[in-house]
Amino acid sequence: MTTFPDLPTFVTHLECAMTGEKLPADVPHNLSPAGYPILVRYDLAGVKAALTKAKLADRPPDWWRYRELLPVRKPENIVSLGEVMTPLLSMPRLAKSLGVSGEVIVKDEGRLPTGSFKARGLALAVCMAKEFGIRKMAMPTNGNAGAALAAYASRAGIETVVFCPDDTPVVNVNEIAECGARVYKVNGLINDCGKLVGAGKDKAGWFDTSTLKEPYRIEGKKTMGLELAEQLNWELPDAIFYPTGGGTGLIGMWKAFAELEAIGFIGKKRPKMIAVQASGCAPIVRAFESNSRHAELWKDAHTVAAGIRVPVAIGDFLILDAVRDSGGFAIAVDDNAISSTLDEIARHDGVLLCPEGAATAAAYKQALVDGRIKKTDTVVLFNCASGLKYPMADGGRPLDRNGPIDYAAL
Repeated sequence: MTTFPDLPTFVTHLECAMTGEKLPADVPHNLSPAGYPILVRYDLAGVKAALTKAKLADRPPDWWRYRELLPVRKPENIVSLGEVMTPLLSMPRLAKSLGVSGEVIVKDEGRLPTGSFKARGLALAVCMAKEFGIRKMAMPTNGNAGAALAAYASRAGIETVVFCPDDTPVVNVNEIAECGARVYKVNGLINDCGKLVGAGKDKAGWFDTSTLKEPYRIEGKKTMGLELAEQLNWELPDAIFYPTGGGTGLIGMWKAFAELEAIGFIGKKRPKMIAVQASGCAPIVRAFESNSRHAELWKDAHTVAAGIRVPVAIGDFLILDAVRDSGGFAIAVDDNAISSTLDEIARHDGVLLCPEGAATAAAYKQALVDGRIKKTDTVVLFNCASGLKYPMADGGRPLDRNGPIDYAAL
């Protein structure tokens, strides 16, 4: 069991991501007064003096090892379900089939509590809710985020209400309910669910935990970037392909790399940040290609990759800034490519990706063809959840044990 003998505090203030307005750190916030996401800021000179790579290497392999760059003030407010550093999996057969010499790596976030990377952001949101004395939280979800909120909040003794589209996979809906939340299936998409959360905030007395409508889910997702840099011996890859709905993780990793440079752990090199969307829901891709700062609502959103079916993202400008500043791009792949790539990687490399993770691999293949990624590049593909959480076709074949069996044919 991980213990937390000390919890040094380096948070200085919060900041509106658009205007730069400074906000106090020790009270709960949703959006900034200007209506934009809020970022947590740290005394990075203090972190640099307090934390060394050698000290970090001696700590347990979980994301609380990065506590100097996390916002929780008191150890008793840490809510943990046994977080782990998620593995980097080399994909040699995929690389060989594509004729590339650069390494292809999957970071498998399906190993986290509740089976997805949503555990990172929601764990930190719940820790901070506990620190602030919040007793009721609500959010919209396409499935995995709601499950993570329900699990961590239940462990913290916080009541939760979750709204999801009515076609959310049943395993996700049931997981949310089993972990203690009241879950409602809504005849609409995640943005419609988000409107219900916002509309009920004052009447129902819950805290709105929607993506980027509070400051701390970014800090949790930031640990992906901290962890990846450490796992690669502080040398960042050439490109990161990230499944992008609300984009919290992409924003968080970009923030992590800036903080790591400020404390002297990495240099100026950055990976190309590549936002991967589905062709049936690609508002960030459209905004990137039209050189827009914001992404308009995507109408009639549809894709087999439910986690990236987000028609509008409140942090659109932060996603686009990171993509452009890194020399990256936004790319859309269709559902056929997602499904065929999922099957291919499971059968050839033995890794059962979720559809959103398969989208990153499909996007990588597409980017090789169009020349935006070189065959010598080292790339990291984020698999955001366990493939076991998603529907699969019945692959069993009947066999009558009482009849003649042609074993050679088997």
